[in-house]
Amino acid sequence: MAELLRVERLNRYFGGLHAVDDVDLAVPDGAIKGIIGPNGAGKTTLFNLIAGTLPVSSGSIVFEGEEIRDTKPYRVAAKGILRTFQTIRLCAHMTVRENVMLGRHVRTRAGFIAGIFRPSWMRREEREIRTRADEILDLLGIGDFADEEATNLPFGKQRAVELARALAADPRLLLLDEPASGLNIHETDDLCGLIRNIREMGITILLVEHDMSLVMEICDEVAVLDFGRKIAEGTPSEIQKNNDVIEVYLGGDYA
Repeated sequence: MAELLRVERLNRYFGGLHAVDDVDLAVPDGAIKGIIGPNGAGKTTLFNLIAGTLPVSSGSIVFEGEEIRDTKPYRVAAKGILRTFQTIRLCAHMTVRENVMLGRHVRTRAGFIAGIFRPSWMRREEREIRTRADEILDLLGIGDFADEEATNLPFGKQRAVELARALAADPRLLLLDEPASGLNIHETDDLCGLIRNIREMGITILLVEHDMSLVMEICDEVAVLDFGRKIAEGTPSEIQKNNDVIEVYLGGDYA
């Protein structure tokens, strides 16, 4: 399977703290890959480096054969890497559809001047954005909530809206930061289905997650970080049997 993303010898320092320590990571095109590790292991920092929201101290980030190290976040998004956050960040007082339409902005042409004069091509673009938003909501099974205020929905549905907003930008790679955070067991089951549906759309997924049941169920590959270093990588079954991983993170439940 061809690689979509490759990270090589990636480092990030915060003063004397080595938050990401010489990490190598490859994400195959079409895969669901998980990153796990204890709190403070550097998982979210790694995501921030890939997404361009933190500068790299040293190392390389190659996406679709192109070096993107220290590329501005909006340009990373335009190249096809989108992310969600552990804390849901929906816009209050806006409908579900409007929140998803916002996610389309990296694929639109309209700017400040067009917004004032509203030419015919801009109105046509707005109709296309609305249509695409409704298509995505239907694909994720939340089309019935399109006209509801997004922040009034149950937590699990809000997470689905956040995923829909990211999909509106037509990503090639979706970075999911703790997608199961705050979800109950039934909502987590629904999330597993959503993530599989997203992969079936041809989108590659890299996720950070503490819910081991979710990771072991849906991931093709798993990488493990500890104190900023990658200590293991492999299939879920290989990770479950890895003594170093069991010692630092998983404990006896997966031994």
